[in-house]
Amino acid sequence: MTDPHGTEEDDRMPDTADQAARVDDVHRLALAMPHVTVDHAAGGNPVYQVGGKSFIFFRNPRPDAVDPVTGERYDDVIVFWVGSEADKQALIQDDASPFFTTGHFDGHPSVLLRACHVGELTRTELSEIVQDAWLSRASKRRATAWLAAHPPAR
Repeated sequence: MTDPHGTEEDDRMPDTADQAARVDDVHRLALAMPHVTVDHAAGGNPVYQVGGKSFIFFRNPRPDAVDPVTGERYDDVIVFWVGSEADKQALIQDDASPFFTTGHFDGHPSVLLRACHVGELTRTELSEIVQDAWLSRASKRRATAWLAAHPPAR
């Protein structure tokens, strides 16, 4: 089966929460949130928005995110908004986390993730990151309604 992003889905694989996440899951999860629109940045990269505010976007190569060995710009960086500086620091300071930041994003409530490292997250972990990104940018009314319909698991 082909998904809306033109990639093949493997119908033989069960959709389990603890499976390694894939880049296709970023798209699927972002589109599953309510009131989402997709814009496209230069180069055609998707920008997922709620209420006209981006919450996830696929970044074009930039001089602030480069391979430390070759100096080549990363061409697979995904930006996720976060709720606070504390949330950002928790993600980037965890040695087991694939998230990072650059000087360009100092003081900006977001974290970066290379697409080639998405598989270091489970689908559940990625789902939480996408939901948190959406919640950080949605209006208070939309966020409250979504949280009421999706109470945290105990």
